[in-house]
Amino acid sequence: MKLTKFEHACFTLEQDGKCLVVDPGNITDDFVTPENVVGVVITHEHPDHLDTKKIEDILQKNPDAIIVTLASILAAHDWPNTHAVAARDVFEIGPFKLEFFGGKHALIHEKIPIAENVAMMVNDILYYPGDSFTLPERPVKVLAAPTSGPWLKLGEAVDFMLTVKPERAFSTHDAHSSEKNKQLIDSMLPKLIASANIEYMRLSKPLEIDG
Repeated sequence: MKLTKFEHACFTLEQDGKCLVVDPGNITDDFVTPENVVGVVITHEHPDHLDTKKIEDILQKNPDAIIVTLASILAAHDWPNTHAVAARDVFEIGPFKLEFFGGKHALIHEKIPIAENVAMMVNDILYYPGDSFTLPERPVKVLAAPTSGPWLKLGEAVDFMLTVKPERAFSTHDAHSSEKNKQLIDSMLPKLIASANIEYMRLSKPLEIDG
Protein backbone atom coordinates (compact mmCIF):
# COMPACT_ATOMS: atom_id res chain seq x y z
CA MET A 1 0.00 0.00 0.00
CA LYS A 2 1.54 3.31 -1.07
CA LEU A 3 1.08 6.34 1.16
CA THR A 4 1.50 9.84 -0.28
CA LYS A 5 1.42 12.74 2.17
CA PHE A 6 0.31 16.13 0.90
CA GLU A 7 0.44 19.46 2.68
CA HIS A 8 -1.26 19.66 6.08
CA ALA A 9 -3.70 16.81 6.83
CA CYS A 10 -4.31 15.32 3.39
CA PHE A 11 -2.90 12.03 2.17
CA THR A 12 -3.71 9.30 -0.32
CA LEU A 13 -3.40 5.52 -0.16
CA GLU A 14 -2.97 3.39 -3.27
CA GLN A 15 -3.38 -0.36 -3.56
CA ASP A 16 -4.18 -2.68 -6.47
CA GLY A 17 -4.50 0.29 -8.80
CA LYS A 18 -7.13 2.00 -6.62
CA CYS A 19 -6.80 5.21 -4.63
CA LEU A 20 -8.30 6.46 -1.36
CA VAL A 21 -8.15 10.21 -0.60
CA VAL A 22 -8.22 11.41 3.01
CA ASP A 23 -9.10 14.93 4.22
CA PRO A 24 -8.48 17.11 1.14
CA GLY A 25 -8.65 20.54 2.78
CA ASN A 26 -8.35 24.17 1.73
CA ILE A 27 -4.73 24.66 2.83
CA THR A 28 -3.43 21.60 1.00
CA ASP A 29 -2.07 23.61 -1.91
CA ASP A 30 0.08 20.83 -3.38
CA PHE A 31 -2.80 18.39 -3.87
CA VAL A 32 -3.12 16.94 -7.38
CA THR A 33 -6.42 15.23 -8.15
CA PRO A 34 -5.66 11.52 -8.66
CA GLU A 35 -7.29 9.03 -10.97
CA ASN A 36 -8.79 5.67 -10.00
CA VAL A 37 -10.23 7.13 -6.78
CA VAL A 38 -12.70 4.74 -5.17
CA GLY A 39 -13.36 6.83 -2.08
CA VAL A 40 -12.78 10.05 -0.18
CA VAL A 41 -12.78 10.01 3.63
CA ILE A 42 -13.53 13.24 5.49
CA THR A 43 -12.96 13.06 9.24
CA HIS A 44 -14.76 16.29 10.17
CA GLU A 45 -16.28 19.51 8.88
CA HIS A 46 -13.44 22.00 9.32
CA PRO A 47 -12.31 23.53 6.01
CA ASP A 48 -8.67 22.53 6.44
CA HIS A 49 -9.97 18.95 6.08
CA LEU A 50 -12.89 19.54 3.73
CA ASP A 51 -12.52 21.71 0.64
CA THR A 52 -15.66 21.41 -1.50
CA LYS A 53 -13.78 22.54 -4.62
CA LYS A 54 -11.31 19.67 -4.23
CA ILE A 55 -14.20 17.24 -3.73
CA GLU A 56 -15.85 18.53 -6.91
CA ASP A 57 -12.61 18.10 -8.84
CA ILE A 58 -12.19 14.55 -7.53
CA LEU A 59 -15.76 13.64 -8.48
CA GLN A 60 -15.43 15.19 -11.93
CA LYS A 61 -12.45 12.94 -12.67
CA ASN A 62 -13.81 9.97 -10.65
CA PRO A 63 -17.62 10.08 -10.85
CA ASP A 64 -18.07 6.72 -9.11
CA ALA A 65 -16.00 7.68 -6.05
CA ILE A 66 -17.83 7.36 -2.72
CA ILE A 67 -17.65 10.15 -0.16
CA VAL A 68 -17.31 8.54 3.27
CA THR A 69 -17.95 10.81 6.23
CA LEU A 70 -20.25 11.79 9.07
CA ALA A 71 -24.00 11.96 8.43
CA SER A 72 -24.06 15.62 9.48
CA ILE A 73 -21.58 16.51 6.73
CA LEU A 74 -23.46 14.52 4.10
CA ALA A 75 -26.68 16.29 5.03
CA ALA A 76 -25.07 19.64 4.16
CA HIS A 77 -23.89 18.58 0.68
CA ASP A 78 -25.41 17.11 -2.45
CA TRP A 79 -22.78 14.56 -3.44
CA PRO A 80 -23.98 11.68 -5.64
CA ASN A 81 -22.35 8.64 -4.00
CA THR A 82 -22.04 8.70 -0.23
CA HIS A 83 -21.75 6.50 2.84
CA ALA A 84 -22.32 7.77 6.37
CA VAL A 85 -20.09 6.47 9.15
CA ALA A 86 -19.78 6.74 12.91
CA ALA A 87 -17.64 5.20 15.62
CA ARG A 88 -17.55 1.37 15.53
CA ASP A 89 -18.52 1.23 11.85
CA VAL A 90 -16.57 -0.88 9.35
CA PHE A 91 -16.81 -0.15 5.63
CA GLU A 92 -14.96 -1.78 2.75
CA ILE A 93 -14.35 0.18 -0.43
CA GLY A 94 -12.27 -1.39 -3.16
CA PRO A 95 -9.12 -2.84 -1.54
CA PHE A 96 -9.50 -0.68 1.57
CA LYS A 97 -11.03 -1.85 4.84
CA LEU A 98 -11.98 1.20 6.91
CA GLU A 99 -12.75 0.97 10.61
CA PHE A 100 -13.92 4.06 12.48
CA PHE A 101 -13.43 5.21 16.08
CA GLY A 102 -14.22 8.11 18.35
CA GLY A 103 -16.68 10.84 17.66
CA LYS A 104 -15.45 14.24 18.85
CA HIS A 105 -12.84 16.79 17.79
CA ALA A 106 -10.25 17.69 20.41
CA LEU A 107 -11.03 20.80 22.45
CA ILE A 108 -9.79 24.06 20.90
CA HIS A 109 -11.34 26.41 23.47
CA GLU A 110 -14.37 26.24 25.72
CA LYS A 111 -16.02 29.04 23.70
CA ILE A 112 -15.72 27.07 20.45
CA PRO A 113 -18.28 24.29 19.88
CA ILE A 114 -16.74 20.83 19.65
CA ALA A 115 -17.26 19.34 16.18
CA GLU A 116 -17.93 15.72 15.40
CA ASN A 117 -14.84 13.79 14.26
CA VAL A 118 -14.14 10.20 13.31
CA ALA A 119 -10.77 8.49 13.61
CA MET A 120 -9.94 5.73 11.13
CA MET A 121 -7.91 2.55 10.75
CA VAL A 122 -7.11 1.42 7.20
CA ASN A 123 -6.44 -2.25 6.42
CA ASP A 124 -5.44 -2.86 10.04
CA ILE A 125 -2.18 -1.00 9.29
CA LEU A 126 -2.55 2.78 9.28
CA TYR A 127 -4.33 4.75 11.99
CA TYR A 128 -5.39 8.38 11.58
CA PRO A 129 -7.20 10.17 14.44
CA GLY A 130 -8.33 13.21 12.47
CA ASP A 131 -8.28 16.15 14.89
CA SER A 132 -8.51 14.10 18.06
CA PHE A 133 -6.64 12.02 20.58
CA THR A 134 -8.98 9.07 20.11
CA LEU A 135 -7.17 5.80 20.77
CA PRO A 136 -7.36 2.90 18.29
CA GLU A 137 -7.87 0.15 20.88
CA ARG A 138 -5.36 -2.13 19.10
CA PRO A 139 -1.74 -2.25 17.92
CA VAL A 140 -0.82 0.22 15.17
CA LYS A 141 1.89 -0.20 12.57
CA VAL A 142 1.77 3.30 11.06
CA LEU A 143 0.33 6.37 12.80
CA ALA A 144 -0.62 9.61 11.04
CA ALA A 145 0.33 11.80 13.98
CA PRO A 146 -0.93 15.40 14.27
CA THR A 147 1.96 17.63 15.35
CA SER A 148 0.61 21.19 15.33
CA GLY A 149 -2.58 23.21 15.31
CA PRO A 150 -4.81 25.35 17.54
CA TRP A 151 -6.04 22.27 19.40
CA LEU A 152 -2.80 20.62 20.47
CA LYS A 153 0.53 21.21 22.16
CA LEU A 154 3.71 19.31 21.36
CA GLY A 155 3.54 17.56 24.72
CA GLU A 156 0.07 16.25 23.88
CA ALA A 157 1.33 14.97 20.53
CA VAL A 158 4.16 13.17 22.31
CA ASP A 159 1.83 11.65 24.91
CA PHE A 160 -0.53 10.48 22.18
CA MET A 161 2.29 8.76 20.28
CA LEU A 162 3.61 7.14 23.45
CA THR A 163 0.13 5.83 24.27
CA VAL A 164 -0.58 4.47 20.79
CA LYS A 165 2.97 3.07 20.45
CA PRO A 166 3.01 2.61 16.67
CA GLU A 167 5.96 1.04 14.91
CA ARG A 168 6.22 4.16 12.72
CA ALA A 169 4.66 7.63 12.86
CA PHE A 170 4.63 10.45 10.34
CA SER A 171 3.81 14.10 10.93
CA THR A 172 0.45 15.38 9.76
CA HIS A 173 -1.74 18.42 10.51
CA ASP A 174 1.40 20.49 10.21
CA ALA A 175 0.74 23.37 7.79
CA HIS A 176 0.20 25.72 10.73
CA SER A 177 3.89 25.40 11.61
CA SER A 178 6.60 27.57 10.13
CA GLU A 179 9.61 25.82 8.64
CA LYS A 180 11.65 26.72 11.72
CA ASN A 181 8.99 25.27 14.00
CA LYS A 182 8.88 22.07 11.92
CA GLN A 183 12.64 21.78 12.31
CA LEU A 184 12.26 22.22 16.07
CA ILE A 185 9.53 19.58 16.25
CA ASP A 186 11.59 17.18 14.16
CA SER A 187 14.57 17.63 16.43
CA MET A 188 12.61 17.13 19.66
CA LEU A 189 10.05 14.44 18.83
CA PRO A 190 12.43 11.53 18.11
CA LYS A 191 14.14 12.06 21.47
CA LEU A 192 10.86 12.29 23.37
CA ILE A 193 9.43 9.08 21.87
CA ALA A 194 12.68 7.11 21.79
CA SER A 195 11.69 5.03 24.83
CA ALA A 196 8.84 3.50 22.80
CA ASN A 197 11.07 2.62 19.80
CA ILE A 198 8.85 4.60 17.43
CA GLU A 199 10.32 5.56 14.07
CA TYR A 200 9.28 9.18 13.41
CA MET A 201 9.12 10.59 9.88
CA ARG A 202 8.25 13.81 8.06
CA LEU A 203 7.34 12.53 4.62
CA SER A 204 8.55 14.27 1.49
CA LYS A 205 8.02 11.33 -0.88
CA PRO A 206 5.66 8.35 -1.10
CA LEU A 207 6.11 5.57 1.43
CA GLU A 208 5.33 1.88 0.97
CA ILE A 209 3.58 0.40 3.99
CA ASP A 210 2.30 -3.11 4.51
CA GLY A 211 1.19 -5.53 7.17
